Amino acid sequence: MATHLPSFLRPFWSPDEGYLATEARMLAAGGTLYQNVVDRKPPLLPWLYQGAFWVFGSDSLWPLRVLAVLAQLATALLLASVARRRWGPRAAVVAGVLTLLLSVGLSPEDTQAATFEVFMLPATAAAFWCADRQRWAGAGLATAAAAMVKQTGGAVLLPVLFLLLRQRDGRRPALARVLLGFVVPVAALVLLLGPHDFLFWVVSGSGGYASLDGAWLTALARAAGNAALLGAAGLGVLLVVARDPRTSLREDGDLWVWLGASALGVVTGLHFFGHYYLQLVPPLALLGASALHRAPARWTRPVLAWSAAAGVVFVVLGLMWSTTPVTRVQAVARAVDARTGPGQPVLVWGMHPEIYWLADRPPASRYLTAGLLTNFAGGRDGRGVGLAEGVNGSWQTFEQEMREHPPSLFVDDSQGAPYGPDHIAPLQALLAAHGTRVGTVGGAVLYEWKP
Repeated sequence: MATHLPSFLRPFWSPDEGYLATEARMLAAGGTLYQNVVDRKPPLLPWLYQGAFWVFGSDSLWPLRVLAVLAQLATALLLASVARRRWGPRAAVVAGVLTLLLSVGLSPEDTQAATFEVFMLPATAAAFWCADRQRWAGAGLATAAAAMVKQTGGAVLLPVLFLLLRQRDGRRPALARVLLGFVVPVAALVLLLGPHDFLFWVVSGSGGYASLDGAWLTALARAAGNAALLGAAGLGVLLVVARDPRTSLREDGDLWVWLGASALGVVTGLHFFGHYYLQLVPPLALLGASALHRAPARWTRPVLAWSAAAGVVFVVLGLMWSTTPVTRVQAVARAVDARTGPGQPVLVWGMHPEIYWLADRPPASRYLTAGLLTNFAGGRDGRGVGLAEGVNGSWQTFEQEMREHPPSLFVDDSQGAPYGPDHIAPLQALLAAHGTRVGTVGGAVLYEWKP
């Protein structure tokens, strides 16, 4: 609770929360995932949001923030259990504490939001926990759960297989149990949601998104910055591990494989957003606990003191983090609420789907961000952005939606970005034919839409 106190002090921290919250409302209203409710992510977290909203109502993200704290706790407890089994109760405390302190060692908007990595990590920790105890079916099942929260969660399969290959006997039946544990639940979800739609949105439909066109300098700067932040938060851990790297590589090979697999997960997509780096926290915490177990006792206090001090700094930073982005989007949402009635569809042309949730208005399109239609993401300039680079077939579907279920209000929240209407000729034509400018708020331009 202490490390995630800032998360409870604002309505949302990242557009991902707004996207998930809006998805959940659409699903609750009868929408179908990967058909008229779409995202590039697997289904478990949208369903979790939908379930939380069904129980507690959809006006607040507090229930999800509480679940996020519990997810962090579950991750810490599982890693503590691994450390206790390997190195004793003192190492268990170290591993659990390091997990929670390192988990806030990035920009607050990346660590305080109730989004994919936070809910993926307990499943990755459970997969490693099961493999460490040779519970191979459980390891496969937990890996499947991680991958169905976010695709990169499946990277934990590499350390699971590494542990499996280290055992001398029964490798084939163990491998069969891992694969069955992984494949059966994933296959069930594929069949439930429809193979074509599921595979398109979760696997094959994001090729253009996973590129550095027009954004490689921005992405590399972001990669270096976020690595530096987590490195500063975990400096004590890095130093104690570096004290005897040969021993660590020899005795903690499975943890290094886990760290390497997690690094591949961070690199996947080539955007290097800060929350991607949370995937590195579990193996780093265990490597630190192992190194401290071997090191002289005098190392433990300064390493934990540094981690605690860094955690305090990042929590205080979260408490002081600028609210300007939140208040701007809230102002736009209030304007949308004032100009539309309950149930009237709205189209927000931008990258802030939380406007739909804050205004409590249904989206006029299944595409909740302009990024899905134009491939804008990660600070891209005009290169790699346009109708031809968007999700395959999305523009034709979008135009059909505008004809059959037009919005009552169009919100241009592009603010000069390369996906703005001035750069998208068909959208500019639609606005010229149907839109009447009625005001501006927070940098967004509002248009009344006439069919």
